[in-house]
Amino acid sequence: MIRQAKGRTPRRPHKKPSSTQKDPVGVYCRVRPLGAEDEECCIEVISSSTIQLHAPEGFKTNRNGEYKETQYSFKKVFGVSISQMELFEHVAKPLVDDLIHGKNGLLFTYGVTGSGKTFTMTGSPGQGGLLPRSLDMLFNSIGPYHAKRYVLKTDDKNGIEVQNEVDALLERQKRENMSFPKPSSSRQKLDPEIADMIKSEEAYQTDGVDEDSSYSVFVSYIEIYNNYIYDLLEENQEDAIKPKPPQSKLLREDQNHNMYVAGCMEVEVKSAEEAFQVFWRGQKKRKVANTRLNRESSRSHSVLIVKLAQAPLDADGDNILQDKNQVTVSQLCLVDLAGSERTGRTGAEGTRIREAGNINQSLLNLRTCIEILRENQMCGTNRMVPYRDSKVTHLFKNYFDGEGKVKMVVCVNPKADDYEETLLVMRFAEMTQEVEVARPVDRPICGFTPGRRQRNQAFKEELSRKLDERGGPIDRDLHSVINHLVHSLPSLPSCELTDPHDDITLPRLIEALQNRHRIRQLMMDEYNNAANRMKSMLQEVESIQISKDDLIHEQNGKLVDKDKIIQNNKAEIERLEKKTRMQDHKIDILQKTTKIYEDDKRSMKYELETRDQRLQREQTDKRRMEQRMHGVVTDTQHKWEKECDRRVNAMQLDMQNKLWVKDEKLKQLKAIVTESKTPGRPDPPPRQTQPQRPSREDRLPAKRSASPSPVPTVTPVRPLHRRSRSAGGEKWVDHKPLSSLDLGTVLQPVIPNAIQVSTPSEKVLSKCDRYVLTHQEVASDGEIQTKLIKGEVMKTRGGGQAVQFTDIETLKQELTTVPWRKRKSSEGASASGDGTDGAWTDVETRCSVAVEMRAGSNMGPGFEHHGITKRRKP
Repeated sequence: MIRQAKGRTPRRPHKKPSSTQKDPVGVYCRVRPLGAEDEECCIEVISSSTIQLHAPEGFKTNRNGEYKETQYSFKKVFGVSISQMELFEHVAKPLVDDLIHGKNGLLFTYGVTGSGKTFTMTGSPGQGGLLPRSLDMLFNSIGPYHAKRYVLKTDDKNGIEVQNEVDALLERQKRENMSFPKPSSSRQKLDPEIADMIKSEEAYQTDGVDEDSSYSVFVSYIEIYNNYIYDLLEENQEDAIKPKPPQSKLLREDQNHNMYVAGCMEVEVKSAEEAFQVFWRGQKKRKVANTRLNRESSRSHSVLIVKLAQAPLDADGDNILQDKNQVTVSQLCLVDLAGSERTGRTGAEGTRIREAGNINQSLLNLRTCIEILRENQMCGTNRMVPYRDSKVTHLFKNYFDGEGKVKMVVCVNPKADDYEETLLVMRFAEMTQEVEVARPVDRPICGFTPGRRQRNQAFKEELSRKLDERGGPIDRDLHSVINHLVHSLPSLPSCELTDPHDDITLPRLIEALQNRHRIRQLMMDEYNNAANRMKSMLQEVESIQISKDDLIHEQNGKLVDKDKIIQNNKAEIERLEKKTRMQDHKIDILQKTTKIYEDDKRSMKYELETRDQRLQREQTDKRRMEQRMHGVVTDTQHKWEKECDRRVNAMQLDMQNKLWVKDEKLKQLKAIVTESKTPGRPDPPPRQTQPQRPSREDRLPAKRSASPSPVPTVTPVRPLHRRSRSAGGEKWVDHKPLSSLDLGTVLQPVIPNAIQVSTPSEKVLSKCDRYVLTHQEVASDGEIQTKLIKGEVMKTRGGGQAVQFTDIETLKQELTTVPWRKRKSSEGASASGDGTDGAWTDVETRCSVAVEMRAGSNMGPGFEHHGITKRRKP
């Protein structure tokens, strides 16, 4: 089974604005007088359309600590000396004119708490505000053209129904029988608080009221409290035991897509006093509270809706046309918004905090809608305006979509404590002025001939005048007319018969009756003649009127055609103007773009020239630098070549000297080691002179002197294959040459577990771990000193044994008669002129080498150049 797809609900077409012409929202500013003279004022009126805000003392608005002064412009600024009448004349009077001519209007007051919004809207006795003056002007204008009560009646769908006079009379009698309170039209019955709001000399009246229509005024009064709508005119049955809370109302949309409050009570009023009495009855139910900033602070937004129904008269100009489609309905909304407030300043607690939060939230939603409207109009975007986020914006969305004029009165308090809130209000008001609302179109002209009511009244007056001329006023009753006619006839003679044979009375009576009949016939003929003349005159007038009506109808047709032509021409002109503006805008954009490109071209050309010049300078500097650096490099190269040659020659000479010195040392060490033992104490060896330093020719590498006689191959000593000392103590090789003398000293070296030899061999060295050589030489003071040269025996990679000397101990005797002087090993050539001893003759230097015996070699020990020199103590 295949399920049929559900059809989607077609989207309702968007309602186009009623007019292509737009007007900005009219924003006015009113400054409230200061409460006390010693308070600081932060607002100054510069001109009739500009005010200036001064930051109060102690309030810094700039980071550098300076006071900032800002100016704001409005359509008109009203200072503290402006009266309520002047304010009404500039602000509300045009809206009342539009209301009477079938156009909607919205007027609301905006500002912080305690800024005078309620006073501006309502006023006080003797100083009526915008609301009572608007009602007074409305009824002063339509007073003579009021329809009878209940002829025009509101329905439940924001529409108007038309009843005939019989049904209206029945409804009036029904409501009177149900004991409804009769509307008061006398000023004596008004509440004293609202009496004498407007003086008689301050009354206004609109010109150009349509006389061929009848009017009815309906008033409804609601409040928006905590984002719920309540009807202030609703009559609740009072229950002392269990009172019922008021029921909130819902917003609905009628067939014309206009928003209205469903179930709201609409009261028909016939005078300004009655309308204001109804308003004051609802005003007493409005939510107000005492706060720290305002003794009677409004806790809700109040909306008074004045609905004007205008029904045209029929062709005779006597009765209302029984067609509700011909009824024009216009309304004026007067809104008193609750003031924005900060709970920290008002000291609100509990319920007051919730009320303040809802008030601020609704005002924030209003501000958001205005911002998005402004952005859509200025930037060409199509963002959705969130009207439904708040009841205030949702109720008045039609006005911002082009269903009427919108005006706002911004009330400000110049005291310094409200400076921050006033800044926010000024910014919102300045932004609201940039929003444009479509201008409402004029209502269509009814097809009936204008002046019907006046012609009907003229006809009645003329008929009354004619009847006055003929027989009296039209308002005389039938009995008075008959009596007048009877008295105008001849009187009848006496008709009393005393004798049956009386022949005089009856003929006299017959003659009188005939005379009266003749007069009556003459009067009837005259009346018929007058009626015929009147009829012919009326027919003539009617024919003339018909011809005039035809002419007027023809002229109206021509006017309609002309209007259509004019409208088409206007539309074409607007289209061309719009196209022209668009082309001008494109031309401006292209000119700006061209200018930008030309500026960029000039700047890039200038930058290119600058870079070329810079590049040329850099290339010139580079070439100059290359030449200079080439010269510097060449000079430096020659200099370093000479320096390198000098250093190489010096290093070669130094190395040759060192090699020669080492060769000499090796020769002496070999002679000491291989020296044979001689009997007796030998004579001290003669002091050797310092060997002659070879000449430059001898220092050349090619002419290097040969090493002394057969010397075994010298192998570098590496500390490898060291014996383990854990086998049972260290064994020493005690090498004492045969030429050593017994000096008879008390301190004698005693080495346990040592093998004493005069000439070391490979076999002996392989059995021992340590090596010590006893060497005697003549000290600088002529005494013989003994040195114990110690070393470690280590195996070499060649299979032999190597000795690395590590330490030297010195045993020396001194005589008390000979002064002791320590001689450094570095002294000799520099200290003595003969240079007999030098650094190269020092035993330490000569013995800081290793001795190596090759396996199977019968030669003496070899010499190691890379010995470890004795570490000197600091």
